[in-house]
This record gives sequence, structure tokens and C-alpha cells, in this order.
Amino acid sequence: MLIATCDQTTATGVRDRAILLLLARLGLRAGDILSLRFTDIDWQQATLSVRGKGRRETRLPLPQDAGDALLAYLDQARPHVVGSRIFFMSNAPIRPLTRSSAVSDVVRCAIRKAGITAPSNGPTCSTLGRDGHAAARRDARHGWCRAPPPSPDMTAHYAKVEVTMLLQIAQPWPGDA
Repeated sequence: MLIATCDQTTATGVRDRAILLLLARLGLRAGDILSLRFTDIDWQQATLSVRGKGRRETRLPLPQDAGDALLAYLDQARPHVVGSRIFFMSNAPIRPLTRSSAVSDVVRCAIRKAGITAPSNGPTCSTLGRDGHAAARRDARHGWCRAPPPSPDMTAHYAKVEVTMLLQIAQPWPGDA
């Protein structure tokens, strides 16, 4: 429902859709979104590298819809600027998103547009992230995860599913042979 609130005819809507899908489908935190760089994405393996607490790197499967949204943002909406960061402000002055509040604002705006009554303490990215953990588990159970077979240390931390289960349902991206 939140994803549908993004107006994909605008650069901001395309960006926000990619952010919301990464938050919801992978359970990322605002800091993960802010620090995301081109080198963190392995398109061939359909994985995304994030650094969690203690700066430990974890490779997560990149679901098809989140990958498609990220590609749409990079192709259609990301400002034409030099820099390795992925997400930028949509309005001048053009600069990378650097504050967690910018990501929280994306979530808050989508919640408002969807007509959802936010909790009294307000919507947060971590709330959406917890929902993302549930979504990842649901997707794995239903076979909706479209990622390559993960390595043994991949995804268990965020998705909280067994790697053997992921190996059974993972599918290659279209066009991979």
C-alpha cells in the first residue's frame, strides 16, 4: 500500500519507491540507505552489500521488484552528478541524502498519502524495517524471492530465514543463463 503512493511520473516518486522497497523488502535501516554506493550492488549476483552494526558486511539478495525500482531510479530519476552514492535530494541544491530524517520523511509522507494512522510516536524507518523482516520471511515461504542462491552467511541476519530454505526457492534474474 505504501509503495503504491509513489508517483512514478516524478523523479521524487521514482526515488521514494526505490527507497521504500529497499526498506520494506530487505529490512534496511535509514543509515543503510544513506550509505548505499554503486560498489555495494552486485547486479550479476543480484545482491546488495550492507554494513551492519560493528561494520560487519552482509550480502543480501536483491529481490526483483526492489532491483527493478533501483534500476528505474538510476536510469530515470537520479540526478546526473558525479559521485558513488546512490540516493540524492530531488531538489536543488542537489546533494546526497545524508540525514536519517530524509529517509524517515519518505516513509512518513508515504504513510500520510496512504491514509494510515501513524503510531503516536510517529512512523520510523525502523518500524518499516521490522515489517521488512516479516516481508522477507513471507516472501521466502511463498517462493517470491528472486535472488541467486545465497552463500551460507548471506541474509540470515536480516531475513531471519534458513539458508537451506532460500536455496530451494531462489531463482535467477531473467536473462541469466
